[in-house]
Amino acid sequence: MATRDDNETLADSDLAELDELLPVLNTHADADPSGPLVSDDGQAAVLVVPIAVGADNTETGATIEAMRSALAEHAPDGLQLQVTGGPAFGADVASAFDGADLTLLVVTIAIVAVLLVLTYRSPVLWLIPLTVIGVADGLAGRVTAAAGSAWGLAFDAGIISVLVFGAGTNYALLLISRYREELQRTGDHRVALATAWRATLPAILASNVTVVLALATLVFAAIPLTRGLGIPAAIGLLIALAAVLLVLPPFLAVCGRRIFWPFVPRPGDARVHGSAWRAGATRVAKRPVASLLAGAALLAVMAAGLFGAQVGLDQIEKFRVPSESAVGLETLSAHFPPGEAQPILIVANSEHADDVTVAAADVDGVVRAHPAGESGDSAVTKIMVTSEYSPGTDASLEQISELRDTVHPIDGADALVGGAVAADLDARGGNERDLGVIAPLVLGVSFLVLVVLLRSLIAPVLLLVVNFVSAVAAIGAGTWLGRVLFGWDALDLQVPILAFLFLVALGIDYTIFLVHRARSEAAVHGTRAAMIDAVAHTGGVITSAGVVLAAVFAALGVLPLVTLGQLGLIVGIGVLVDTLVVRAVIVPATFRLIGDRVWWPSAPRTNARESTDATDPHDAVRA
Repeated sequence: MATRDDNETLADSDLAELDELLPVLNTHADADPSGPLVSDDGQAAVLVVPIAVGADNTETGATIEAMRSALAEHAPDGLQLQVTGGPAFGADVASAFDGADLTLLVVTIAIVAVLLVLTYRSPVLWLIPLTVIGVADGLAGRVTAAAGSAWGLAFDAGIISVLVFGAGTNYALLLISRYREELQRTGDHRVALATAWRATLPAILASNVTVVLALATLVFAAIPLTRGLGIPAAIGLLIALAAVLLVLPPFLAVCGRRIFWPFVPRPGDARVHGSAWRAGATRVAKRPVASLLAGAALLAVMAAGLFGAQVGLDQIEKFRVPSESAVGLETLSAHFPPGEAQPILIVANSEHADDVTVAAADVDGVVRAHPAGESGDSAVTKIMVTSEYSPGTDASLEQISELRDTVHPIDGADALVGGAVAADLDARGGNERDLGVIAPLVLGVSFLVLVVLLRSLIAPVLLLVVNFVSAVAAIGAGTWLGRVLFGWDALDLQVPILAFLFLVALGIDYTIFLVHRARSEAAVHGTRAAMIDAVAHTGGVITSAGVVLAAVFAALGVLPLVTLGQLGLIVGIGVLVDTLVVRAVIVPATFRLIGDRVWWPSAPRTNARESTDATDPHDAVRA
């Protein structure tokens, strides 16, 4: 893409100098470059350079970078040259991540460190889980990279780090919180640690298995980037699980209770555990219907953000930071027909290429169609089609369908319609298909894990319904906030399916932590009172875990792609809603209304009669 620095009309001498660049570009081309093609206003010209696309964006980026370097060396005075187009966009995406993963890692570690210090109120304790999880992340990075290379999987390593740090910190918080609780009951810290490990093991395993199996369902996705994320992310979470359950406890055992300094827990501490959370749960238990309706109303308001939501970003909108390809595309669009920026490509058998060209030219909205080269054996011809519609608009997507309907029936042509806009249309269809396939599988996996953990059919159904509604609400709220705060007029294609997966699989974690504790307490106090006690014991740790996970996902905003920023915003909102609304209000209110019947067909063996009026487990025992 070439324009004058002074934005004046290109002179004949300028065009002659551009023509002299063709031999320079030919050394990087896969076929003969062509041009210059001058815009109607005479202020811009295009040199078309076919290149061989590499196996990935990084490989393609080497070719693009070499081309840009050659142009910079031979650039005519007074002309501004920009390399743009589909391969250039891919190269700029790859280069934009240079150093970004390190930035994400540093930001993530800083966030986790600060929040752990605030949670533990200890200047030393936070170092142990952070170090263990950091080592796990390093190992996960190497293992997943090897797996991706061996199996040809494309995925974002930054998301893997976020999951390892987020989930690993959550597991550590649950274990250490229970360890602190047990230290108030026994003088032997090793016995306390063993008791805490056994007590939290089912919840941690269930949490991990839910997310791992949910991620594994991505192998059924049609979109390569979605499919490629599943197995590496699952591997990363399994490594995080092993680190917390197998590596962290020995460090805690060696350090003993003094690791909690200056607030060292001692046997017989009279402090009432989770008094603030107990008071909140008691208020919910006293007015369960009003609490449930209030929580449901909040989720409904959040879900309303989906009204008017659009899915699909064009290539310019995907960048959070400027890039040469994006600027070049804007310049190209300003001087040429909008479709010139991303021409439609048709390949057909050469003997029928003329028929395909004529048929394509007659489609509404086509500015021109012309042959643009043949394969080495001349068997296949590439036809370039320029549209009058801006790429990514509804009109341009409909035009792709119309072109396919027009050229596919031509006998013997075997015509295929491709290009960036066609790929966009196919990606939209693929992501819709993936959402329809993956979402039910994720819900099914979560249901089975809850059934096994809770030995109930009613509780898993209720919890999944609540979790589903919460996920939809978070996507709605994130979509609305993205429009209002950041000007994101649409979600990227992969955001709905990945956000739904993370919201359901990670959101169910906190419900597992809470309800598993309630199940164990119900054997003593009865379900209604046990839920209050469970909220009191898990309220602090679940809130801390939720804040950590939300903040870690928010760190994705430091990366250069809008896609990851949207994912971080939506998942961060969803985790906070699950922590502060679903777990603290909706689930306790639901269990209060249903009582012991929620565990059907099994039922905890209660040692005390459950009073329908009990609002505190100690009251239930005295009854």
